[in-house]
Amino acid sequence: MQAFPSHRLPFYLTFAAVVAVLFANAAANVLVGAALAALLYRHFRHGDPLRFPPVKLPLGIFFALTVLAVAFSGHAREGWPGIRKFYLCLVLLLVASTFRTVRDVWSLVAALAAGMAVSAALSLWQFRRKYEMAAALHESFREYYTPQRITGFTSHWMTLSGEEMIVLLLITALLYFAARRRGTGWIGAAAGVIALSLVLGWTRSMWMGAALGLVYLTWLWRPRYLLLLPVAAAALLWANPAGVGDRIRSIERPAGDLDSNRFRVVARRAGWEMIQAHPWLGLGPEQVREQFKAYIPADEPRPLPTGAYIHLHNVYLQYAAERGLPALAAFLWWLGKMLTDFMRAARRTARKDGDRRFVLHGAIAVMIAVMAAGWYEHNLGDGEILTLFCAVCGAGYVAVWGMDGRERDGT
Repeated sequence: MQAFPSHRLPFYLTFAAVVAVLFANAAANVLVGAALAALLYRHFRHGDPLRFPPVKLPLGIFFALTVLAVAFSGHAREGWPGIRKFYLCLVLLLVASTFRTVRDVWSLVAALAAGMAVSAALSLWQFRRKYEMAAALHESFREYYTPQRITGFTSHWMTLSGEEMIVLLLITALLYFAARRRGTGWIGAAAGVIALSLVLGWTRSMWMGAALGLVYLTWLWRPRYLLLLPVAAAALLWANPAGVGDRIRSIERPAGDLDSNRFRVVARRAGWEMIQAHPWLGLGPEQVREQFKAYIPADEPRPLPTGAYIHLHNVYLQYAAERGLPALAAFLWWLGKMLTDFMRAARRTARKDGDRRFVLHGAIAVMIAVMAAGWYEHNLGDGEILTLFCAVCGAGYVAVWGMDGRERDGT
């Protein structure tokens, strides 16, 4: 009987943590801690390297400014979750340190495809149940469904759609570029289930992010296929399956308070008032929700539009309002540094090196999608999305470092 490869235990635990986030965030957090403990044990006992991507400076500054924002907010206890969430950024270290090759990333994407397809399949069953319930109650499906959409194994439809957006783009990059073709048939089928769930989730910000990421990948793969995208959009608008066309039209013509257009305008205006009043350290993490109504401009008509006044539904405004403009600058530096590193490496990667291209272009597509969707949602404030995002970026650096044929320690 072959002995268990204990030197790979940090990898297995990291792998499990990333996949587990699709089903149970608490379990994923426990696995992150276990993976970190195993990695540190291997490092101090056996000299296994710790490779943190070269973003320690911007991420460290962002963390330090977050701590200052909490300390000076006058609500240190309430602001603790803003500090605690940096724990999930350790996934960057874990993936970059424990994944050895892009083949490991291929295996992770396959596992994410399987797990996400199961969650998406559950959401399709939920959609059918909701459709039947609306009919039984003789209610408009749009009015019934908009405030209580499909969630799969997650607690909120935004989380489900954000996960689906990320995994779908990774699968697309794999199918377009990866050299290894064996076993991709079922991954393509999983992508179909995930895409259908994403469409039926009615989350416009994730639709936009997924579309931009898909345009990027398709442009690199077969640019002429981009001509099909307007055709597909027109078909959805004309056929209006399951109300999807109406949801697309709501971007320009919302159905009153049912769609969140007016509410998001109020949120942005309030966020700008917060930033003007507290430009350096913000209100403090978790204080946007508590003090939201105090910053709604006086000229905003009452009653206020219906909406979730719990954050600003814009990740950039949210961090600026919570932690100040310098913290936002550090956050953008962190994102910009990773995106620049991946794009430079992708340009230097030969076309015949399909596996590395799949990882690098997949990471870039995910970053484009997450950054774009973040303009309409506080997506990286969601622990599940942040975990997946950091895993993808960590995998991107596995491909970057692999270009030199040697392991590197991030600085």
